[in-house]
Amino acid sequence: MTSTQDLLKQAADLASSNPKRAEELYKQILDSTASTSNGSAVNAEKEQSLRDQESALIKLAELYRDQKDASGLAQVITLSRSFMSSTAKAKTAKLIRTLLNYFNSIPNSRQTQIDVLTDNIEWSKREKRIFLKHSLEIRLVSLQLEALQYKLALTRIDALLTELKRLDDKMILTEVHLLESRVYRGIGNLSKSKAALTSARTAANSIYCPPHLQAALDLQSGVLHAEDKDYTTAYSYFYETFENMSSQDDPAALNALKYMLLCKVMLNMPEDVTSLLSIKLAVKYAQLREIESMRAIALAHQNRNLADFEKALRDYKHELSSDPTIRSHLAALYDTLLQQNLLRIVEPYSVVEIDYVAKQVGQGRQDVEAKLSQMILDKVFHGVLDQGRGCLIVFDELEADNTYGAAIGTLEQVSKVVDSLYAKTVKIA
Repeated sequence: MTSTQDLLKQAADLASSNPKRAEELYKQILDSTASTSNGSAVNAEKEQSLRDQESALIKLAELYRDQKDASGLAQVITLSRSFMSSTAKAKTAKLIRTLLNYFNSIPNSRQTQIDVLTDNIEWSKREKRIFLKHSLEIRLVSLQLEALQYKLALTRIDALLTELKRLDDKMILTEVHLLESRVYRGIGNLSKSKAALTSARTAANSIYCPPHLQAALDLQSGVLHAEDKDYTTAYSYFYETFENMSSQDDPAALNALKYMLLCKVMLNMPEDVTSLLSIKLAVKYAQLREIESMRAIALAHQNRNLADFEKALRDYKHELSSDPTIRSHLAALYDTLLQQNLLRIVEPYSVVEIDYVAKQVGQGRQDVEAKLSQMILDKVFHGVLDQGRGCLIVFDELEADNTYGAAIGTLEQVSKVVDSLYAKTVKIA
C-alpha cells in the first residue's frame, strides 16, 4: 500500500473523531497527488495518483458536508479544477455533479451554490467544456427559480435556448423549456408558461423521455390546469406523476400527492381525501405532516368551518405556505369559505350589525366590511352598508319584471300588422 493510500485510510479513520486533522491530511494528499499528476510520472503512477486525488476530493467534500460547511465545500469544487483539467470530460461532469449534490444536505447554502455555479460556468466556458457548461447552467436556473430571481433566470434561459437549438440537443432542450415554463408561471405569465410547456413536450416527443423528466412535465401540466381552475384534468396529471415518481421512490412524489388532495378539496369533494390516502401507493405518506396538513384543510372545508380552516393554516404554516401552488389555491378557497359563511349569517336578516357578523365569523370588523362590500358589488346578494349606523341592510332579491319586454314584443307585432294593412291598401288603391 502506498503512502498516499495510508494517508487516505488514516484520514478516513479520523473523520469522525478529529475532523480538523482529517481535513489537513486530505489537503496534504491533494497537494502531493497534484504535483505527481502534473509531473513527468509514468502512466501507471499517474493513473494511481489521479484515483487518489479523486478519492481525497470526494472524502474532503463529504467531511465538509457532514460539518454543514458550505464555504469549505465551495473551496473543494475550486480545488478540483486541476484534477478535472487532466481527466476525461465525462468523468469531470460526474465528479462535479457529485460535489454539487452535497450542497443539498447543507441548510441555507443556496447563495453559495449560485456563486459556485456562476464561477464554474465561466471556467467551463474558458476551457470550452460546452456540455458541462450547459449542465451547470440548468442547475443554476433551477436555483434562481427557487430564489425567485426570475429576471436572471429568464436571461440565462434565453442564452441557453439559442445555443441548444444550434446544437439540436433535444434532451437538454426539453429540460430548459420546462424550466422556462416554471419561471413564467412564477411571474404570473400563464400564456407564455403554456407555450414553453408545449415546446418542452414537442422536444420530448422526438426522443426517449426518461421517467423522471416525463413526471416533471406531467406535474407542470397539472399545475397549469389547476391555475385555469380545471381541477379534474389537473388531478389526472398529478395522479400520473404520483404513480410515476412512487415507482422510482422519488421524494417529489409527496408533492404530487399533496396536489391531488388539493384538487379534491377545490372540487368540493373533501370527503374523497380519506379514501384517496388509503390506496396502496399513498399509505406510506399518510402519516407525514405535509399530508396531515391537507387532511386538516379538507376536514375544515367539509364542515364549512372557517375557524378550523384558520387553525389548520396556523398549525401547518410551514407546510402550507412554503409551496406557492398550494398557498395561492388555499387563499382562493379561504375567500370562498369566508363568503359562504357570511352569506349563511346575513341571509335570515333584513338589517344586521356588522360587529355581530364579524363576531360570528371570527374576523376583524374592517375585513368583514371590505368583504361584504365586495360581495355587494359582485351581486352575490343585494344590499347596502350603512356605515353611519354600522349595519348591513339586506334587500330581498328583485324578481325580474317582464312587463317592459312584453310591451316591446306587443309593439313589434302591432308594427307588423300596420305594415301588412298598409301593403293591402296600396294594392286596393
